[in-house]
Amino acid sequence: MPYRLHHVQIAAPPGSEASARAFFVGILGMTELPKPPNLAHRGGIWLELAGCQLHVGIEAEFRPAEKAHPAFETDQLDELRHRLKAHGVETWDDESLPKHRRFYTHDPFGNRLEFVERTET
Repeated sequence: MPYRLHHVQIAAPPGSEASARAFFVGILGMTELPKPPNLAHRGGIWLELAGCQLHVGIEAEFRPAEKAHPAFETDQLDELRHRLKAHGVETWDDESLPKHRRFYTHDPFGNRLEFVERTET
């Protein structure tokens, strides 16, 4: 049975929608999607990715994901890292993956995020 990824959800603390928008839309340049009216009361934001969505859901007993994380592929890794650093967001390297460069950061809530770029070597 074939599968495609529909969305990934990460958690955020109550009342953090403005911070989520500032980071994911303002800094990373993602596009916010309207939440369906029957789910809007739960809070959080939904974001459009190429062929998938990222949902930032509100969790009353929030605890950041320090190991589990989504990995976002880009073809502008250096530009993205520069933009994050210009906004005071710390990034760090890890060992390379075959045919990829990558770095990590945290969202405003402490969730780990990975960004990767495919290379020729």
